[in-house]
Amino acid sequence: MTTENSEANEEAQREKASTLLTNALVCATVPTTDLQRARRFYEETLGLKAAISDERRGVYYQAGGGTMLNLYERQHSTAEYSVATFLVENLDEVMSDLRSRSVSFEEYDMPDLKTENGVYSDQTGFKVSWFKDPDGNIIGIEQLPSR
Repeated sequence: MTTENSEANEEAQREKASTLLTNALVCATVPTTDLQRARRFYEETLGLKAAISDERRGVYYQAGGGTMLNLYERQHSTAEYSVATFLVENLDEVMSDLRSRSVSFEEYDMPDLKTENGVYSDQTGFKVSWFKDPDGNIIGIEQLPSR
């Protein structure tokens, strides 16, 4: 095989590999130490509907655009970073609704990240806010800039 053919073959393989996930749906996986408590929060407070539920795999919730969120039980669960982020059209409206359901938003004051009233925003119109679920996992809600 010539070097040219080998390079073309490698390029074709890279292109195929890079498109395998292009149209795949994404499922965020969120650990919990108490599945029933977590279900109450995700269903009653956040309003998600369970699509699949079994003892071994946990609970899968259908979210927008066919994406999913999976809750699964384990002994240690808290992540110190965002485990899932919901993309929303109107962050302020969603925050207001969640606050009415007793959800508290995180405040950060770091050199590269400062929130005001629970919201980080930049000059492009990007806005994001974070809250914790009953296990302390960080969940984000994000509003992308208008195009």
